Amino acid sequence: MSESARTWALRLLALGIAIGIWFNASVEDRLASSEKVVEANVSYIRPRGYVIINPVRSVNVRLLGSKKAVRQLNPVLVDVQVELSRREEGSTTVNLGPENVLAPEGLEVVSIEPSTIRVELAPEIAKWVPVIPQLAGKPAPGVQVGEPEVVPNQAWVTGPKSVVDRIESLATAPVSLTGHTMTFEETVPVLAPDPLIQIVQSSRVTVRVPLQPLPKDQAQSAPGTRKEKT
Repeated sequence: MSESARTWALRLLALGIAIGIWFNASVEDRLASSEKVVEANVSYIRPRGYVIINPVRSVNVRLLGSKKAVRQLNPVLVDVQVELSRREEGSTTVNLGPENVLAPEGLEVVSIEPSTIRVELAPEIAKWVPVIPQLAGKPAPGVQVGEPEVVPNQAWVTGPKSVVDRIESLATAPVSLTGHTMTFEETVPVLAPDPLIQIVQSSRVTVRVPLQPLPKDQAQSAPGTRKEKT
């Protein structure tokens, strides 16, 4: 055998060995199983007119599949769905099983931790609530503050009936009076008093604060005002 033929034979042998190794690894990758635990988001399907109070946001899902499928798994693609009906109003226990899990094809659900969660389903209501301006600080010396105005003066809120029923008014973010000498306006957010409350309309309002000079007799006696010597 010539030197050239021997070289080509060795090259073909090396190529064959490489292909064999790759094929064996590929087969093992497809057939050998592996497990992985992912933190999956919990999403809820609720009946219209109801809201879920303090829902469980995530659970741990253990998945089984080929090494390749597990290695390529994106945890974002794993979702746990809980469907609720009006019959489950109030506090209820929900059992989680493989039927609740949405995962890429080729992966099997081994376990869910926790396997049960508590869900509180409450009626949702909406109403208009008065908005009260919140003032902070003091204006310049010799200036008095009039009655502030809010436009719009009500906000439309939604939330669990038990929480919304307790709300009599909403406060704005603080409007600073510090250093002001003339009437001014400021647009500020309306503050939700509870995380379960959503401000659907009028989440920002304009507060108009009227300022005017104190009468001379009051201005002379006001703290921080210098009196002229006689």
